[in-house]
Amino acid sequence: MYGQSASYMLQICIVVTNSMLPRVLVLPDDPANKPKTIVDVGCGIGGSSRYLANKYGAQCRGITLSPVQAERGNALAAAQGLSDKASFQVADALEQPFPDGQFDLVWSMESGEHMPNKQKFVGELARVAAPGATIIIVTWCHRNLAPSEDSLKPDELNLLKKICDAYYLPDWCSPSDYVKIAKSLSLEDIKTADWSENVAPFWPAVIQSALTWKGLTSLLRSGWKTIKGALVMPLMIQGYKKGLIKFTIITCRKPQAAIEGEETPIASPSIE
Repeated sequence: MYGQSASYMLQICIVVTNSMLPRVLVLPDDPANKPKTIVDVGCGIGGSSRYLANKYGAQCRGITLSPVQAERGNALAAAQGLSDKASFQVADALEQPFPDGQFDLVWSMESGEHMPNKQKFVGELARVAAPGATIIIVTWCHRNLAPSEDSLKPDELNLLKKICDAYYLPDWCSPSDYVKIAKSLSLEDIKTADWSENVAPFWPAVIQSALTWKGLTSLLRSGWKTIKGALVMPLMIQGYKKGLIKFTIITCRKPQAAIEGEETPIASPSIE
């Protein structure tokens, strides 16, 4: 069930990317300017990496905390003839095992919401990015606060807590928080786009797939943690309908003037 869901989400992102060209930073199709080295931070089983490796002929490195995901990603890359372009390893997104300035595309899809320290997360993305490199973050956020608000409303906080408890997530932040972090790191061309409306059909589709005989038996075999996560899916739908949950893309660039090996400034206080 979840393999099909991830594939569906990736297809949505590819389609929506094409429809958002005027609003967000996009990658060039010009062969001379296309990315040659890519890191997929929080790669899962590597669907994004394999797609990008195939599309751009780039060398893709994926990192995940899960040995099972890394092993599966490498097996799928081999099966698709992409072992020479896409590889996966176990590593911490907050302590990436790469030197400064290694990648000309830094990509993270649905990983930011799992990061307990958003400042350090974006800081590491910026560190491994080469001068002039594109950084793309696709992540769950909560809505931006109004100028008159100091925090989300109590019922919104309660809904997010239930979701975070079920999915073992740390506190979320807003798209504007990501913009503040990017600015604090001196990143340029910072843009955001709200994809919530486009990806909202994902959650009803997952629920529908789970209600088939194959989905139900797969869910029962997966154990209580997976069942618990499935039971929270209606809360995700509720969050989207209330405008609380935002599926957001944040794009930016590392300045061309940055010198490889130069430390990226970290602002204080951090947003976690």
